[in-house]
Amino acid sequence: MGKISKGLAAGAIALLTVSAAACGSGDTGSAGDAKGATSTDPIVVGAISSLSGPAAFPEASQAAKAVFDRVNAQGGVNGRKISYVSVDDKGDPSTAAQASRDLIQNKGAVALAGGASLLDCQVNGAFYAQSGISSISGTGIDPGCFTSPAISPVNTGPFLGTTVTLYHASEVMKIDKLCGFFVILGGTSDAYKGAVEQWSKITGKQLLINDRSLSGNTTDYTPYILRARDAGCKGVVFNGTEPMSVGWVKAAQAQGVTGIKWLVLTSTYTDAAAKAFGDAGKDVVALSEFEPYSDTSSEATKDWRELMTQNKVPLTSFAEGGYLAATNLVTALKGVKGDITRESVTAALKALPPIESPMVGTPYAFGPDQAHSSNRAAKFVQPDNGSWKVMTPDWIRLPNA
Repeated sequence: MGKISKGLAAGAIALLTVSAAACGSGDTGSAGDAKGATSTDPIVVGAISSLSGPAAFPEASQAAKAVFDRVNAQGGVNGRKISYVSVDDKGDPSTAAQASRDLIQNKGAVALAGGASLLDCQVNGAFYAQSGISSISGTGIDPGCFTSPAISPVNTGPFLGTTVTLYHASEVMKIDKLCGFFVILGGTSDAYKGAVEQWSKITGKQLLINDRSLSGNTTDYTPYILRARDAGCKGVVFNGTEPMSVGWVKAAQAQGVTGIKWLVLTSTYTDAAAKAFGDAGKDVVALSEFEPYSDTSSEATKDWRELMTQNKVPLTSFAEGGYLAATNLVTALKGVKGDITRESVTAALKALPPIESPMVGTPYAFGPDQAHSSNRAAKFVQPDNGSWKVMTPDWIRLPNA
């Protein structure tokens, strides 16, 4: 989420309070291909992403398209080409709701894959379930992405990412006085509360400070930083977006606060943040939901890196998510027996064995569950001379992941 400005992030994600049920009413149309597709028609795969408006995440759907284009160049799936339709929700709930209905009822999408949206899951999750369609999010952002039977993101997400970050800090880094300061955008307070409680259940430990009073409009971080210093915090988890995290760390530097590790989420793992931190980044630790994109020597990302470079897709965490989402859907499509329809694809995803990939620390799963959060691992990186270096060569996995 490194491209979100602080003020716009609050306004955009505040839209997540929109009720998914309210947007899920209306005729769902046929559960199969809306246009009566035959076995020779293209396989329509959709995606709803925030491509413009308050925030833009174009790399995820661009990466998914690159995967589908390569499959098409190799002959498609059982001779059928994939028609990938990526729609811009503009960070607007009404637009997102309209887009989902067009994809499903008019364009006959059999599945969704590779989307990265501020609010798609919260707005459309109930409608997807009603319509019998499944979505593999390239980047799950809002809480609805991880609590729907119809959606299974490939990424760790900000909430489980918080749990993994706390686990790494307490159990691997051995930080004994941990604190948390959480920016609450939209209806995310309970999700962050649950993330901390999950860490406490795993470790038996508690945060010294658990502050969920910040908002997207908070601009002065100094009082919070001084509170952390005075309380004796040795590590602080901060969930802000890229510009927020840079502002936070710079404020700590201005106050001469040292001896505290600033633990940030994937939204801060960007090239721009690494450069902006400068000398102040020496105490920053960031979570990477996938094999760190900044490690150019990694064999795990070799195919992804080559495909993205060929298609001029920026090398980012979002692009990793889009690539994995599309790749996992192709695996499911190739496993369908008989005609590829919405029903058969959904059935294939629900029966799909866990998919191993060196780009993630735990296998991807869809399955028949009512909620999905299969990516339960992360690696951690640190700023290094304007870039990032890998801090943990091995995956940090939550127990029983």
